[in-house]
Amino acid sequence: MITKADTVAIPLKTERRKEITPVDTLKKFFMWFVIIWFTIFTLMPMIWLVVSSFKTNTELVSSPFSLPTKWQFQNYINAFQVSGIGKMLLNSLIISIIATVLNMMVASMASFSLSRFQFKMRELVFGTIIIGILIPINALMVPYFTLINKLGIYDKHVGLILTYAAIGLPISTYIIRGFMSGLPVELEEAGIIDGCNFYDRFFKIILPLSRTGIVTAATFQFLFSWNEFIYAMLLTSSQNVRTIQVGIRYFSNQFTTDYTSMYAAIVISIVPSILGYILFQEQIISGLTQGAVKG
Repeated sequence: MITKADTVAIPLKTERRKEITPVDTLKKFFMWFVIIWFTIFTLMPMIWLVVSSFKTNTELVSSPFSLPTKWQFQNYINAFQVSGIGKMLLNSLIISIIATVLNMMVASMASFSLSRFQFKMRELVFGTIIIGILIPINALMVPYFTLINKLGIYDKHVGLILTYAAIGLPISTYIIRGFMSGLPVELEEAGIIDGCNFYDRFFKIILPLSRTGIVTAATFQFLFSWNEFIYAMLLTSSQNVRTIQVGIRYFSNQFTTDYTSMYAAIVISIVPSILGYILFQEQIISGLTQGAVKG
């Protein structure tokens, strides 16, 4: 039994507070200066756009950096009435959602095969897919236009859906494959012992565990489909199919441009992208970081 006399007093270590030197203060000041500067530089165009969307065209020209004397909510009404932007919003929503779902189906299955199975030229197949990330999408305008025409789906929703889903496959496969590669093989082995077949392993084990990576890739795919302009202009000719990004140009004609209503339409087109990122921000950050470490 240890008595009080047997105990040895151990002096507590006191941590010395690190002295803040002028160099540390200067570094901290410079760091916050850079952060605040880039924050202002990033947000100012957005703030200016929103404020300008509530002005009249006369105010915009005469005093572009002042607040409006009277907030013109009529600009947002004009955005829907002048260009039929409501129909184009619906087109963008339909095309973006279906293209994202189709892209995720193909990318997740390709990623499963490329990450969980060993076969000859596996890395060559993966590298061939990833090369698509390096190719500018504008370089593929002629092949896509010719192919869509030959298939008879020009100026149809399905033409844009297939094009967007195909363009996003390389980056989606890269993200999801990097995430699936980090999943333990023992989980599948346990599933096989329990009687899981190929489809059960994919749908009941791998797919749920890869949810974060899939949400990350799906968010990027949706934002690309929503904001894309070149192919929406190239592969459509009627207002019944065109997306909201194409509809914005309808506020400009040969003689006049309704800038404030056009800015209102731009603000409306930006809102879904911002909401999508806010809703899935944690999944996006988690998916990118985990995929980067495990891939």
